[in-house]
Amino acid sequence: MGNNVFTLEILRAKYGDCLLLHYGTADEPALALIDGGPAGVYKEFLKPRLEALRTERGIEASQSLPIDLCMLSHIDDDHVLGLRDLTNELVQAHEDHKLEFVQILDLWHNAFDDITNNDSAEIAAAVADQFGPASLDGDPLPDDLGDAQSAMMVLASVNNGRRLRDNAIKLGIERNLDTGGEMVVATDKSEPLDMGGGVTFTVIGPMLPEIKALQAEHDAWVKANPDKVRESKKFLASFDDTTAPNLSSIVVLAESGGKKILFTGDARGDKILEGMELVGVVKKGKKIHVDVLKCPHHGSIRNVDTVFFERITADHYVFSANGKFGNPDRETLEMLAEVRGTDDYRVHLTYPVTDIDALAKQDFEGKKGDKKWNAKTQSLASLFAANPELEKRLVIAGEDELHLIELAAE
Repeated sequence: MGNNVFTLEILRAKYGDCLLLHYGTADEPALALIDGGPAGVYKEFLKPRLEALRTERGIEASQSLPIDLCMLSHIDDDHVLGLRDLTNELVQAHEDHKLEFVQILDLWHNAFDDITNNDSAEIAAAVADQFGPASLDGDPLPDDLGDAQSAMMVLASVNNGRRLRDNAIKLGIERNLDTGGEMVVATDKSEPLDMGGGVTFTVIGPMLPEIKALQAEHDAWVKANPDKVRESKKFLASFDDTTAPNLSSIVVLAESGGKKILFTGDARGDKILEGMELVGVVKKGKKIHVDVLKCPHHGSIRNVDTVFFERITADHYVFSANGKFGNPDRETLEMLAEVRGTDDYRVHLTYPVTDIDALAKQDFEGKKGDKKWNAKTQSLASLFAANPELEKRLVIAGEDELHLIELAAE
């Protein structure tokens, strides 16, 4: 049978997440796909890699590559669109009576309808009436939408999450199979789930009490504002970055042979710690060490603080981002460097520092009007140049190389 495999593969995903977890054994390999990145990632990165895996495994032309688990952390477009595009292609192949080049055996996906007890089809109809059906596709939005843009982004994500769920139904994919078809949530009674291949998943988030509170808040708002429900801009603005999408991120601690990988989606650091305490992974106020930490929200400083990095330490820190929206934030990396000091760890970036800085500069100057980017105080390049201890820990895979963290679980 051979030794167990426990390897994280980090795909370039622009400003989103797209990860492959390889587990099982060399003779009986298993695969989990975690998030699919934003528009373009499926065609450019994910599909070619899945095709390559078919070749590497010797999958015959008449067979599908099995994906044992496909997990969508949450419905933001930089996580869901690649999975939507993948399942769109599989549905088309199914309808054309052609081979589905991969077969998804289990989908973890907490749909917006599950989280809010609301019919997202009605909300989708509202926004389509106001802005047109194209607004729901997750494609780049016009620059003149003003304050409506953030609301539109949420709505597009809601709709794409719904499409993913509907595609799964068409393909006969079981949803949330490991939780009996119920929402994937953390409770004080949560136990590690046996995912096969020598791997367990412990669900850290979202926490059930917060989901219930969000459902109650949502239902109360709908009842109190019946007229506004049809006004998509105002309705969606109530579900911003701090409520439905990110507080509902699925957070998982994957373990195999004593090795640990923490998948965080876009969850807030304080909620990750609270969830770990809730399920008993760490005692209140204590620390935990993991082998790999997929840093929350692409390294946004809004999602972490010093306590987060002090209480959760890792050998490998993964920042999946290309500079858009300023991620990973320089302040996040400064904080990490200060907390870890001369410890032995690695920082994994999915794009070269110069590329990240270029897009971060463009994003900053595009939003700040007359303000100019200050490379000395804002760029990652100047940060690494001034901090050799941090720079020597930097890992960036080449464009045509696999970016693997092999933990070789025994």
